[in-house]
Amino acid sequence: MPQPRPYKVALNGYGRIGRCVLRALFERGAAAGFEIVAINDLADMASIEYLTRFDSTHGRFPGEVRVEGDCLHINGNCVQVLRSATPEGIDWKALGVDLVLECSGVYNTRADGQRFLDAGAPRVLFSQPMASEADVDATIVYGINQDCLTGAELLVSNASCTTNCSVPLLRLLDQAIGIDYVSITTIHSAMNDQPVIDAYHHEDLRRTRSAFQSVIPVSTGLARGIERLLPELAGRIQAKAVRVPTVNVSCLDITLQTVSDTDATQVNRILRDAATRGPLKGLLAYTELPHASCDFNHDPHSAIVDASQTRVSGPRLVNILAWFDNEWGFANRMLDVAQHYLHIASKQPQQ
Repeated sequence: MPQPRPYKVALNGYGRIGRCVLRALFERGAAAGFEIVAINDLADMASIEYLTRFDSTHGRFPGEVRVEGDCLHINGNCVQVLRSATPEGIDWKALGVDLVLECSGVYNTRADGQRFLDAGAPRVLFSQPMASEADVDATIVYGINQDCLTGAELLVSNASCTTNCSVPLLRLLDQAIGIDYVSITTIHSAMNDQPVIDAYHHEDLRRTRSAFQSVIPVSTGLARGIERLLPELAGRIQAKAVRVPTVNVSCLDITLQTVSDTDATQVNRILRDAATRGPLKGLLAYTELPHASCDFNHDPHSAIVDASQTRVSGPRLVNILAWFDNEWGFANRMLDVAQHYLHIASKQPQQ
């Protein structure tokens, strides 16, 4: 049954992910099924317009962007720009939104989410993992568990870019050959919580160091995030992360001890088949070409398996490498989850 009208959404936070979500929506066109009615960010209007038009990583915006009063006009669509430092400072109900896309990264507890609901938001999709399972009604990795949504959920998390990359791969291999133990290293591009030159950081001494002069180990909640989605692997996953001096595109180096004997040919066949047919087609990609990370800039997939890097030591120690655009891929999953979430919610009886 066709969608009767575009779903109305608002962006809370207009940084890297917020701008990528908006751009991905407009690049998808009318088929996306969304209308962005508002952006909430404390930045000045000139900066909002400029950074929408010109992006150092993803290039120029493929359309018209201009400012008129407190509206950002994008391809003829008026997006109201609001400047509230708190969720309570906006009457979300008056905006008529179906969903708030929380892209600031600031809010990660149920109490935080309730602040949006109390201010009139009908439901919230978070662009970050929540502090605990109890802090959210559902954590979704699109392609894996979106069908668990009933439409009654008010607070939903889109997990993280690394979780969206790793979970499909781990579930595939666990179902096919079984997994005993997992160790993952995230090799992640620099982020905006790192300084260009050495500067103070509020909690992590390593992140006081220049983002573009070092490979920097950082903390990660990836293992915990995977266990929320794949509880059958709980207690058998370890993860660590390093930041590297690139502006975008990251990869996961995943080592598995499998239950069954295997070899690189079988592992690659499992991953190639999943990328070319079945529910992960379009979310998982597969390549045997000699790529570098920049080749996957602006790539919408959750994970791109680099089959040239698959290794198997002995009969059961497997190592694979998967690339992902940590901005663009994740932004596209935000839209996928939002569309499915709102489609299911639209079938709920009206309150």
